[in-house]
Amino acid sequence: MLRFSYKKHIFNFEQPAGTSRGVLRQKTSYYLMAWDMESPEIKGVGECSTIKGLSPDPWEKYEQTLEAVCHGTELPEYWLQPGLDDFPSIRFGLETALLDLQKGGQRILFPSAFTRGQKGIPINGLIWMGDAGFMKTQIREKINAGFQCIKLKIGAIDFENELALMRMIRNEFGRKELELRVDANGAFKPEEALEKLKRLSEFNIHSIEQPIRQGQWEMMARLCEVSPVPIALDEELIGLKTREAFRKILEAVRPHFLVLKPSLLGGFSKSRMAIEEAERAGAGWWITSALEGNIGLNAIAQWTFLSENPMPQGLGTGQLFTNNIPSPLYINKAQLFFQEENNWDLTIFEK
Repeated sequence: MLRFSYKKHIFNFEQPAGTSRGVLRQKTSYYLMAWDMESPEIKGVGECSTIKGLSPDPWEKYEQTLEAVCHGTELPEYWLQPGLDDFPSIRFGLETALLDLQKGGQRILFPSAFTRGQKGIPINGLIWMGDAGFMKTQIREKINAGFQCIKLKIGAIDFENELALMRMIRNEFGRKELELRVDANGAFKPEEALEKLKRLSEFNIHSIEQPIRQGQWEMMARLCEVSPVPIALDEELIGLKTREAFRKILEAVRPHFLVLKPSLLGGFSKSRMAIEEAERAGAGWWITSALEGNIGLNAIAQWTFLSENPMPQGLGTGQLFTNNIPSPLYINKAQLFFQEENNWDLTIFEK
């Protein structure tokens, strides 16, 4: 007979000098544990990762729902299907915990050359928002570390200063040497978006994520049609629950790419569904973590490796926290690796 429990964990972010005031300082995750009463020493662990203001899960009912999952009368099959439609991060954590339990509780959910330490996953280098000097320093550090793709958050400082940063990059590194992605997080006003996209295009941008705020499908469709910079949908996908919903937005907006975050979409089954619909519509895609700790990041990375998507993925977030769980994950030469010799430190679950 299966049993479940959960534990709350507050992650603290590294805060280097120069970081924007609006950047997150903390975030909350809940670790969901599953075990069989016949072998209680073997536990599967999943992470329910939340970001207030971004995660669609109703916060006021979050712990109440976790209690129902852990101690209610419904079977896991119910929660994995309709029961957690409004709580995608809990569904992701439950799906991960059950997969881990099925595989022996060793955090090897999807065995592959990645989990054997034979191959890594190419990732982009994430540049934190902050003042121009701080962002410039980060860019140089990522390039010196061997990253051939960097993702630059824009919208935090003056647009002219952001253009100057990109000009600095392109003066030193051409398109073939360095792929440049930008993420606007919906910062552009609809009436100014196209002009800004035109100005960005001079720097050979690979893509821009969510140039305008989500929910403006007609305007987003118009931008996707005429933008000189390929557009990727990110926040626009949050809250979509069915295959029909993904198909509808793809047909209406015609984006160039989708940015998929399993803990915001509702787990691997929902993410696979989104990939199938994206490929059906001729859109590209890549996988990004949603600031999970190493438990969630490990699950996403293992699943991503099996997708055989050669594009750099957004999986370099494990180093952002001061109190992450030590794990076999590490970054080397712009790739994420899993080294079996590095053990998990799960003492947090014993406290």
